[in-house]
Amino acid sequence: MTPPPEHDVKRLGTTPEAVEPPSLPPDEIIRKFVAKEDQFAEVRPTFTAKRTIRISEYDRAGTIIGEFLQVSEVTRMPDGRVVNKVLEHPQSSLKTFALEPEDVKSFERIPQFPINSSQLAKYDLKYIGTEKVDEIDTYIFKVTPKTVDRAHSYLDGIIWVDTKYLEVVKTYGKWVNELGDVKFAQMPFTTFETYRENVAGKYWFPSYERSDETVHVKEGDFPVRLVIKWTDFKPLAAAVSDTAPAPAAGAAGPQSSAPAGSTAPPAPQGAPPSQPAPPPQR
Repeated sequence: MTPPPEHDVKRLGTTPEAVEPPSLPPDEIIRKFVAKEDQFAEVRPTFTAKRTIRISEYDRAGTIIGEFLQVSEVTRMPDGRVVNKVLEHPQSSLKTFALEPEDVKSFERIPQFPINSSQLAKYDLKYIGTEKVDEIDTYIFKVTPKTVDRAHSYLDGIIWVDTKYLEVVKTYGKWVNELGDVKFAQMPFTTFETYRENVAGKYWFPSYERSDETVHVKEGDFPVRLVIKWTDFKPLAAAVSDTAPAPAAGAAGPQSSAPAGSTAPPAPQGAPPSQPAPPPQR
């Protein structure tokens, strides 16, 4: 589908006008989309995807002056381990802040499915209206944590839910805990806009995530942008058993009692000129 026009970045105000009630009771909408989130969170580790992380720095004219790029892919090794294999990692040219390998790894801590059944009781969800995301009619819910702690990150923002299939197609907000806004390593990014993509005709997985911030250094203020893309979703290859075939009946030599090779568990999960985000696809 055609991406939205450049600079067409929509934001929802914090004090919307009075809206008509949805066609379904809000509690029923919440119950149904949370059940879908549980399903998606369970299935996502069984899929691999190519992940591209790009961080760009801009000058006041909107010209890129520094950039970091990493392309990786989750894959299963011959020994059964599931690893995130780096495919492309050129040298960083960022100027406003240093970037270490562990800093990039911290992005894996961003929850991809924040509003699931185990976390629902910790949130207050308020229906605030409807909006069209690309060609999809959606219900909009404001998400506010009721309680926070230091061990977990909680979404404080907005989610968009498909009115027909009751599935989350977009989220926007920041991550918070007991100490305030969560920052990933020493990077400035706190607020994320995440679009999802329909995979295999029945799952909605995050496929595009963006965060825009400003770095303040002695040379001035520099806009920076983080974009994470997931592409080429496909089922993760099954582990290959290394069990040797049993000797034929009557063959000489002792029978082997070695157990079959075990399968490792899947790995855990995901003002510059506006760059249009690819809309969710159904």
